[in-house]
Amino acid sequence: MWKLLAGFAVFAALAIFMLSKGGDIDMSGEKHGTEATHAPAAAPAASK
Repeated sequence: MWKLLAGFAVFAALAIFMLSKGGDIDMSGEKHGTEATHAPAAAPAASK
């Protein structure tokens, strides 16, 4: 049983280390409204 807990602790520490070194990682879930980072596709320019 202690090996299972030690393995979980090592895995959790490794996951936290990798997430902290990963840069801009957003763990807050889905975004809706003004805080969403995607932009709508630009309409093609009319050439006349």
